[in-house]
Amino acid sequence: MAEELGGIEPATASALRTSKGTDPAHGEGRPSAADQPVISRLSRLDRFLPGWIGAAMLAGLGLGAAIPGLNRALGRVAIHGTSLPIAVGLLLMMYPVLAKVRYGEVARIAADRRMMAASLVLNWLVGPAVMFALAWALLPGQPAYRTGVILVGLARCIAMVLIWTDLADGDREMAAVLVALNALFQVLAYAALGVFYLDVLPSWLGLPTQTLSVSMGTIAATVAIFLGIPLVAGYLSRTLGERARGRAWYESRVLPKIAPLALYGLLFTVTVLFALQGRTIISEPLQVARIALPLLGYFGIMWFGGFAIGWRLRLGYPRTAALAFSAASNDFELAIAVAIGVFGVTSGEALAGVVGPLIEVPVLVGLVYVALWARGHLYRQEPEGLRVLAGAQSDPMDAA
Repeated sequence: MAEELGGIEPATASALRTSKGTDPAHGEGRPSAADQPVISRLSRLDRFLPGWIGAAMLAGLGLGAAIPGLNRALGRVAIHGTSLPIAVGLLLMMYPVLAKVRYGEVARIAADRRMMAASLVLNWLVGPAVMFALAWALLPGQPAYRTGVILVGLARCIAMVLIWTDLADGDREMAAVLVALNALFQVLAYAALGVFYLDVLPSWLGLPTQTLSVSMGTIAATVAIFLGIPLVAGYLSRTLGERARGRAWYESRVLPKIAPLALYGLLFTVTVLFALQGRTIISEPLQVARIALPLLGYFGIMWFGGFAIGWRLRLGYPRTAALAFSAASNDFELAIAVAIGVFGVTSGEALAGVVGPLIEVPVLVGLVYVALWARGHLYRQEPEGLRVLAGAQSDPMDAA
């Protein structure tokens, strides 16, 4: 996908196709890029991403098992409850994605009330309720794990949703808007929702309750670090680059050079995550598997539900992908920080928070490929979807 940044994006390619399915750039009767299988249009790095992710997981497990004390050394220095190496990996992977965002289009995109309403409902009403129900249904005798899983469900994604949307060729401007919206609601609502789902709602249902004490300042600091820093860096890169040489130069020369950093950052983050928890995963595989069950159900329900809603609202593929990945992703940095700060680094709540990204990463990588398959099949057959798709990201500069 890094290779696509300098040329015509898939949405624009769809707009350029003729009614006979040919590409003007290649002559009559020649199949356009959009007619080729999705996988064949991916870069080698993107095409084999599940393999790279698997290799990073195994490397992390091997390092954690082979080097005694590595997890303690990696976790000794932390930024607001998150290990410094993980924080560096997250910032590294988010910067290129945010540097791709066309910030001048954000105001127009934010005016899509259907998209905004669907995202708010999915993220702040449906998501927490689904995770609460799954946690109680699948972890009835594990209060610590159950609490940790619920904390993950309450932390709406402000980081990795950007890279999932970008990998799936979704609408990155819309993803940036949804991330900003989630960040705002996170600061305002996370603590209140934690009290509601851990104390108020269980008491109404006659279930055991759990006290949660976390300040808005703690949440705001996490949001500022993991969203604010790469957002400012990405905005300055685009603004200064376009001001100096223009959009065409910035998108054809600068972005292709920095785009691979996002995937390298992702692979580095996965390796460190599995290195930190390697011994726990190896020594307590059954506990990890138990925690994984509600998480697997959650990611599947939220992603397919979000994609179905986008399809029903005829948002077009790019925005539907952004909506689905926003709904299915979680801010594990915040969940882990809260779990460690409230319950301790060795608690079951903290373990559940750590298992969250360990399950989320491979599952959502798989869903990236599901999204790409859906684009090649569902949206090819939907004329209105193609019109929305072509209009969502096309720009005169792309065709120049």
